[in-house]
Amino acid sequence: MIPDLSDYKWIVPDIVWEIDEYIDLEKIKKALPNSEDLAKLAPDFDKIVESLSLLKDFFTTGSSGETTFRATDHGSESDKHYRKVSDKEKIDQLQEELLHTQLKYQRILERLEKENKELRKLVLQKDDKGIHHRKLKKSLIDMYSEVLDVLSDYDASYNTQDHLPRVVVVGDQSAGKTSVLEMIAQARIFPRGSGEMMTRSPVKVTLSEGPHHVALFKDSSREFDLTKEEDLAALRHEIELRMRKNVKEGCTVSPETISLNVKGPGLQRMVLVDLPGVINTVTAGMAPDTKETIFSMSKAYMQNPNAIILCIQDGSVDAERSIVTDLVSQMDPHGRRTIFVLTKVDLAEKNVASPSRIQQIIEGKLFPMKALGYFAVVTGKGNSSESIEAIREYEEEFFQNSKLLKASMLKAHQVTTRNLSLAVSDCFWKMVRESVEQQADSFKATRFNLETEWKNNYPRLRELDRNELFEKAKNEILDEVISLSQVTPKHWEEILQQSLWERVSTHVIENIYLPAAQTMNSGTFNTTVDIKLKQWTDKQLPNKAVEVAWETLQEEFSRFMTEPKGKEHDDIFDKLKEAVKEESIKRHKWNDFAEDSLRVIQHNALEDRSISDKQQWDAAIYFMEEALQARLKDTETAIENMVGPDWKKRWLYWKNRTQEQCVHNETKNELEKMLKCNEEHPAYLASDEITTVRKNLESRGVEVDPSLIKDTWHQVYRRHFLKTALNHCNLCRRGFYYYQRHFVDSELECNDVVLFWRIQRMLAITANTLRQQLTNTEVRRLEKNVKEVLEDFAEDGEKKVKLLTGKRVQLAEDLKKVREIQEKLDAFIEALHQEK
Repeated sequence: MIPDLSDYKWIVPDIVWEIDEYIDLEKIKKALPNSEDLAKLAPDFDKIVESLSLLKDFFTTGSSGETTFRATDHGSESDKHYRKVSDKEKIDQLQEELLHTQLKYQRILERLEKENKELRKLVLQKDDKGIHHRKLKKSLIDMYSEVLDVLSDYDASYNTQDHLPRVVVVGDQSAGKTSVLEMIAQARIFPRGSGEMMTRSPVKVTLSEGPHHVALFKDSSREFDLTKEEDLAALRHEIELRMRKNVKEGCTVSPETISLNVKGPGLQRMVLVDLPGVINTVTAGMAPDTKETIFSMSKAYMQNPNAIILCIQDGSVDAERSIVTDLVSQMDPHGRRTIFVLTKVDLAEKNVASPSRIQQIIEGKLFPMKALGYFAVVTGKGNSSESIEAIREYEEEFFQNSKLLKASMLKAHQVTTRNLSLAVSDCFWKMVRESVEQQADSFKATRFNLETEWKNNYPRLRELDRNELFEKAKNEILDEVISLSQVTPKHWEEILQQSLWERVSTHVIENIYLPAAQTMNSGTFNTTVDIKLKQWTDKQLPNKAVEVAWETLQEEFSRFMTEPKGKEHDDIFDKLKEAVKEESIKRHKWNDFAEDSLRVIQHNALEDRSISDKQQWDAAIYFMEEALQARLKDTETAIENMVGPDWKKRWLYWKNRTQEQCVHNETKNELEKMLKCNEEHPAYLASDEITTVRKNLESRGVEVDPSLIKDTWHQVYRRHFLKTALNHCNLCRRGFYYYQRHFVDSELECNDVVLFWRIQRMLAITANTLRQQLTNTEVRRLEKNVKEVLEDFAEDGEKKVKLLTGKRVQLAEDLKKVREIQEKLDAFIEALHQEK
């Protein structure tokens, strides 16, 4: 009636059918003690019963509750003394036999564990090499660690708190926290220092089983081989560098977590968080708030109701000096999730006068805190170069000979880091199984709330998190930079020519044209112009041109970056685009050879005086007229501001002049009278003329300073000169014929028109040259800078958080994180049920 099960053989893993290939069952059988050996190891129960009966007869309790001795009817006092001594020896002998038997069993167990560890390592290595073609699933502890990593980056908004279990390692500074962790991890993985604070930020260590003893960081693919000393040194150095990088300027510790995975054969699966040691005093070199920061950081981890608190206490110092026990008792007053560990028990046993004091500590009678379990460990002889194997041998040897164990002050399961790691792992997984589903339900509710809020506030937008928004903005910025290269040459030249003239027009009129116009004949005019143009070209003009070109490129770039894109414009990118624009412009430098090439081109352009046709002559007239009218308009405005409103504005708009404006107005009127008398007056007032003007004003009751007369004259004469120049410009409209004859036998001389033609031609040639530099070189270099800036911003998480902000971004970030956490938790719970 039994069915044939051969067709269902595939259900059983391959390792079960092939186990005899990898495990020598005969070897294990031979290694196990036979029944006779077990009988020898077992204590003589007959002797124990006999001794107990003797003890029962020997001791009795009187009616008063005090211990009395029951004497026999036969025998003397010497017989009683002999019997008392012999019974005491028997009790001591029985205790020695029991301890010896216990140690024998412990050694057998350790030998079997070692063989089992080697066999498991062999099986894992063969699986790792692909002998079994089954798909290896991610281990439970790795899946759980990933959930915690995601949670560490998650801002607990909307009252969603991280209550997932982890083992929080706390203790006073130099209490031996790091040493205990290294014993559990079976490798010297943490940086060390004598008396100096080494743990400056939390270190999350995920322990899991694997074929090779290796360590790797969450954000790195490099594996450190923990069996090689050079890799261990490199790992310690990397942890120290990461800690120092996390600590901000002006601080001593940092809340940022370093995530480290340690795999190896025989390691207990769990997640531990090593926190900076609690200190009582802030020493020199520490930030003033270091003590409070460590306290608040420790409280933040311990107040998680599912966190297992591994409280480390130095057994070699007085218990009254401990700070951390009070903190732990506040966070877990009932001791439901605290495991107490007493370190350096070898020093304590040697130095403490009363061994019972150690027993009181282990039993929790000396501290005001309660705990699930109490453990005593030894973490070496104080030599940092000791290997983990040497420390373990020293620890086992110490407890084998320890008076604390022989006197039953400590129990066998309460000593050694091996037993500690087993107990912590069991407690950790028990806490995980009890709380993980409740946490998953909490995140499901949070996800529903966030999705509902998004639908109500942003119904037509995709849920893009910060990284996705950055990628979208990056594509938009690169498109805008490409659009910059599509600006037409005509547009470039127009804006370059206009901007350059606006920059140099004041210099041309004030420093070149006006001084040259003061000369008496055309020869002197041309000589003055040529000298001043040469000086200008050699010293200032090329630099001004490059500045104008660079500013023009910035303005065009800014225009493309900031102008609205209609309905598609998303103002959430504005801060990012502005930052990219500023940083790109800061990094951009114009070609160093641009000024030298421009100087030659501009010098050649300004040396040419040959106007070829009437059209160019008219263009120069028009350019000169526009320039002079613009300058005249600015001068009129300056004079109006100086002398105040005229009679029309005073009558119509009820505006009055100030006292200073009245003085300026009187001075202006006096200077205008002087100009009417001498329209050929030079640009500067003589000293006697200033005195005459001041005397005339004083005769009318107006006190005036000579500097005020000069300032007013500057504006009055400029207006007079510009009006005269405009009249001359109108006369020169028909002067091209005389120009062709070099103004021979002509009263009309239009050398100023030739000057403005030279300036206009120089502007056109300069604009063309700058446009070529822009389109051929500078736009591409700017585009390259923009790409580099975007790449730098992409790697800078803080920069993205700063530039992409707002409720919409934060809501999308929270939603993404909650979804990721929920998915990872669901996968972990499913794997956890399968393992059961």
